[in-house]
Amino acid sequence: MERLPELYVLCDTQKPPVRLQRSSCSHDILNFTATLPLPVPSQMLVFSMGDSSGLSNDGKVEVKLEVGGGAVVRMGTLTHEARCFLWEHTSEDDYKSCKSGNGEFSVSMVIHRQVSVKASHQNQERKKRKRLKEEENICPNKGPVKGPVTQQKAKMTPGKGNGIISGVPTGRWGHALCPADYQTVILIGGQGARMHFCKDSMWKLNTESKIWSTVEALADGSTPEARTGHTAVFDPESHRIYVFGGSKNQKWFNDVHILDTVAWRWRSVEAQGKVPPLSYHTCSLFRGELFVFGGVFPRPNPEPDGCSDSVYIFDPQHEIWYQPIVLGNKPAARSGHSACLLDRELYIFGGWDTPVCYNDLYLLDLGLMEFSPVEVNGSCPTPRCWHSAASVSSSCFLIHGGYDGNLALNDTYIFNTVTKTWTTLVHNSLPCSPRAGYSMLSLPGVKADGEEHTPNELLIFGGGDNEGQFYSDTVRLQISDILDD
Repeated sequence: MERLPELYVLCDTQKPPVRLQRSSCSHDILNFTATLPLPVPSQMLVFSMGDSSGLSNDGKVEVKLEVGGGAVVRMGTLTHEARCFLWEHTSEDDYKSCKSGNGEFSVSMVIHRQVSVKASHQNQERKKRKRLKEEENICPNKGPVKGPVTQQKAKMTPGKGNGIISGVPTGRWGHALCPADYQTVILIGGQGARMHFCKDSMWKLNTESKIWSTVEALADGSTPEARTGHTAVFDPESHRIYVFGGSKNQKWFNDVHILDTVAWRWRSVEAQGKVPPLSYHTCSLFRGELFVFGGVFPRPNPEPDGCSDSVYIFDPQHEIWYQPIVLGNKPAARSGHSACLLDRELYIFGGWDTPVCYNDLYLLDLGLMEFSPVEVNGSCPTPRCWHSAASVSSSCFLIHGGYDGNLALNDTYIFNTVTKTWTTLVHNSLPCSPRAGYSMLSLPGVKADGEEHTPNELLIFGGGDNEGQFYSDTVRLQISDILDD
């Protein structure tokens, strides 16, 4: 199979990009062409997508504009490092004959220095990482459980808002937790004792009364199947929760389910576009769209599962998936990482791709769609996955616990995005039991008036200790208390 990128040109932002088709080939040159109607637009975005390993290291794609009368204008060059560019008119004289009319013009791309399919395949094999002979989505609590399985008991702690709320949901890990309004939090899915998927799959917590209750929701079609490693994101504008992905034993999901929190009704989405089945990814809401990064996806036996380093965007208005053009130095493929959104900056920390665990920090600017590694100061957290992150101010976020590939963790760190500094946090209100696969939210998740808010509390639920124990405790912390100490 040829490992060549897909080549596109975008002439009109109101229309989809046009993919160039192969027109001819020779020993080491391939020609691709797209024919388009006049007039020639003043700007065109030229880009490539997909696997480009079929090109040699110095391979390049020459892009030309061909107009009537045999005129040929060089537009630019695509390479491994530069996979897109914006072309603009530079000379009015060159385009007098093609500014109007009903004719056609063409954009052609010529690939130089294509390497052979066999050589490309061998190169890919050499680059494959040695992986452990195990699945990536193994629960860290998997393994023999000695004696009866216990769950941490929930107690009520007096104080000014801090404390543990009486837990009603069964102990679990790999669930999803998200707000549903300014005083309601929704718990969906997860996996508990003896690797059983939770039958009490959906609960809601009233953050004012501190009472858990089961959720009864109607459905137009199917409801989300029991799963772990999925995400749930609430859109306060539409009052909807979007559930995406996850896995259940050997079954993987790339479905989207929408829960209307006004009517309490599920709807399954038949989305357009392509997105792979993913689990233990992250999903963030920005300007009405869902931004998914990373995650683990299935591979056919005997290969173990692989991790993604891609960004996928779901547009709820048109119910379509698409991949944006992402610039910069992106993180290595991973799953079980955390992502915290502050304004338009998405901070991605940690995660793993078996057997490597990460403690690097990357910033994805969602306005520019550009990745950059963050050069940090202070005491950096140790490598980990299956932790969680939550904002504690407009410029700081907190991470807690996780799994380092061997043991569950219980340490806590705060990152200041202004000073680029990690700080270790020790406070007696924080959970002392090592835990991974839990969920953590900033409260209030949504303001009653819909405006931006500064979080004043943290909510932590569930997780496991990697020794067969799953937690059902719900912990609330005053952010002012833990930051003032």
